[in-house]
Amino acid sequence: MLKRLFDITFSLIALIVLFPLFLLIAIAIKINSRGGAFYKQARVGKDGDEFKLFKFRTMYTDSDRAGLLTIGSKDYRITGVGYWLRKYKLDELPQLLNVLKGDMSFVGPRPEVRKYVNLYTPAQLRVLSVKPGVTDWASIKYFNENDILASSEDPEAMYINVIVPSKISKNLEYIDNQGILMDVKIILSTIKRIFQ
Repeated sequence: MLKRLFDITFSLIALIVLFPLFLLIAIAIKINSRGGAFYKQARVGKDGDEFKLFKFRTMYTDSDRAGLLTIGSKDYRITGVGYWLRKYKLDELPQLLNVLKGDMSFVGPRPEVRKYVNLYTPAQLRVLSVKPGVTDWASIKYFNENDILASSEDPEAMYINVIVPSKISKNLEYIDNQGILMDVKIILSTIKRIFQ
């Protein structure tokens, strides 16, 4: 209950305060490439229910048909504006709407697409017992995930066999120790990591 109150209060405040920035980013995206300013993707949330995750569009329209993983920060599908949005994680800001709606929380396991969730073991599926979040310890650890994948000969295999299990391990640890103070620590650590 306290976590939900925290999510509603601070997502609403953030959306109001950041509205001018949202507007500027949307205009920049529209000027830079064809298509809408926002991108919606089906993700798996609490109890395995799907929801539409909101992001600012950072790729050319229909680029996700070439694959779900982004390989490297210079992926040819990423627009000029999209590069900067991704670098500073500004593309994630519209997820404040998901938090306000109740699909997500500020802190929790990052929501995955169904394709990869279908590969989870029964033990790993426990990450779906809580609401997904905008950030978590795994997001901080794999802040440069795209570049890590770019260094692999088989990025998808590396994602499935190395990164996903590591993320889930971190997330299960979070679930076993979650609390408001832990959430605040993760949020502050995320902000610090963005500006490093």
